[in-house]
Amino acid sequence: MTTDNSLPNPSGAPELLRIAQRLQALAQAGLMYSQSVFDTERYAEIQALSLEVMASLTGQPVALLESLFSTETAYPTPKVDVRAVLFRGVDEVLLVQEKLDGNRWSLPGGWAEVGLTPFEVAVKEVREETGLETEAVRLLALLDKKQHPHPPQPWYIYKAFVLCRVVGGELLENTVETAGVRWVHRDELAALELSVDRVTLSQLETMLAFARQPELPTLCD
Repeated sequence: MTTDNSLPNPSGAPELLRIAQRLQALAQAGLMYSQSVFDTERYAEIQALSLEVMASLTGQPVALLESLFSTETAYPTPKVDVRAVLFRGVDEVLLVQEKLDGNRWSLPGGWAEVGLTPFEVAVKEVREETGLETEAVRLLALLDKKQHPHPPQPWYIYKAFVLCRVVGGELLENTVETAGVRWVHRDELAALELSVDRVTLSQLETMLAFARQPELPTLCD
């Protein structure tokens, strides 16, 4: 399951986008719990204004942003993106080419799914995107997306990086979601065109530190 809701990144957008996301969340919570018709109208107006701000920052139509949030009616919480990290030796990491992002490179992964644990999501995503059978070993990092150089998104997102090890299967060059897969040496990373909505160069370099020092503690923003 892919995660591809990135938006353009105009100068000064991150802080204003954070405010718009917070207003959207407050409005959504208010619409869920308010028992006053007058308060409901006010929360609906705040929600509409937050979408107008997002549209102004990103150049996306308000209607598109409305459709993204149309199914979000419960109390707002961060979405979770799960990324699987596989090493070969201490200098290579497994990357895939994401079809939805112009065949740019990323760690295998996608949105967390209801009914599956984070480890189960990681194993499932690796199987679907690479053909490999794996088992999840440990959580390497739980990161807040806004703390890292990703393009802005309407969602507020946490990213979970799960270490996995290969137990079977074989690499598939083409899947429904990916156009390629290979082991990439750390020295190649800087030259790759990365799907920075999904993973950044600094995050890959941080993950590779675990290959050489597996005893490092789990990271959390």
